[in-house]
Amino acid sequence: MFDHVELPVTDLEASGEFYASVLAALGILAASDGRVVELGALTLVARPPAEPLHLAFIAESRAAVEAFHAVGVATGGRDNGAPGLRPYAPDYYAAYLLDPDGHNIEAVHRSEETRAGWTWLGIGVVGRARAGALAESWF
Repeated sequence: MFDHVELPVTDLEASGEFYASVLAALGILAASDGRVVELGALTLVARPPAEPLHLAFIAESRAAVEAFHAVGVATGGRDNGAPGLRPYAPDYYAAYLLDPDGHNIEAVHRSEETRAGWTWLGIGVVGRARAGALAESWF
């Protein structure tokens, strides 16, 4: 869906280490050139955040959600919701952490059936026929 998102952080090094740890549990690796930290489509930039944001990351399994939370708490993140099912949907298994700037980050796993309906997941571009049908339904 997104090509990239920039997340402002106060301390690039501390936030880079935190995100590199917790997102590695989800299979997302970090790279840095000293000016930014890139974690897949998420880029950390050194700039004071105006207000805390909420970001949710897709987890491939419930075990990945649990690892994300455990690593986050072990590396200085603040627990903002232990792993478990949520009332949002019957298959919504998530955990929440607060990063060093107070951003609420979430790892969520949904069932294979639910994810199968997400046309944008893993393809980057919606097919022309599907895009036309979506556009017609929105207008």
